Amino acid sequence: MDCAMRWMLFRRSEECRLEINSQETIRRILDDCQTIAVVGLSSDPSRASNSVAGYMRRSGYRVIAVNPNETSVFGDVSYPDLSAVPEKIDLVDVFRRSDEAGKAVDQAIAAGAKAVWLQEGVIDRDAAQRALDAGLLVVMDRCWLKEHIRARR
Repeated sequence: MDCAMRWMLFRRSEECRLEINSQETIRRILDDCQTIAVVGLSSDPSRASNSVAGYMRRSGYRVIAVNPNETSVFGDVSYPDLSAVPEKIDLVDVFRRSDEAGKAVDQAIAAGAKAVWLQEGVIDRDAAQRALDAGLLVVMDRCWLKEHIRARR
């Protein structure tokens, strides 16, 4: 690979990296993504996924539970995976271990989601890059609730 090609690849990777977690990306997700599928949403009120999703609902967002271990959350159906969700999804919010995040990201791409959000502590750079390459907005290792509160100040 010649020097010019390496420079182009470096610049492209830098541009993509800057796009992840940018304030503009976060603002667009918070403003434009009204239907949110929460992968790993638990019915247990002591779990972070439940608290964050409850806040999303109280803030006017439509929340769809995606968890094969749940039948319903907040009185609504919980779906086993993203392919089972019968409606259009704007954002896929991932509350799974980092080593399982890639599967949710790939399903988000296949479902035609506009964005993926990997919650605090969920880091999968390869999956984030796949989402960027597919044209999705990407946030990684950030809390949706904290970012929403910060943006609304």
